[in-house]
Amino acid sequence: MTTDSQAWVPESCTLPSGQRPLRLAEFDDLFATALLAQQRLSPTELLWRLGPTAEATARDLIGRESCCCSFFSFTLAADTGTLRLDVRVPAAHVDVLDTLALRAAAGMTA
Repeated sequence: MTTDSQAWVPESCTLPSGQRPLRLAEFDDLFATALLAQQRLSPTELLWRLGPTAEATARDLIGRESCCCSFFSFTLAADTGTLRLDVRVPAAHVDVLDTLALRAAAGMTA
């Protein structure tokens, strides 16, 4: 699976194709600037730990992402000096979560 191709974006995504690279860039920027740790809790659930200063950015981004990809479930909460962002998808969309996990890992090491 490649993270550069948009082949993994599900048909149910309502974000216009031309805006998808911009949204991915926003996630990549969040990963590069705020992601402290990532843990795969199950095939359908990721946990991201973000720096506390990223709260407004993360809330805005996940709010907009929830509008175009309603299959996502995001829960953002303060947790011992960090932000805990739980990301869940139904089993039918595990490939989307897999790709986000790869992008997140790449962003942390960049």
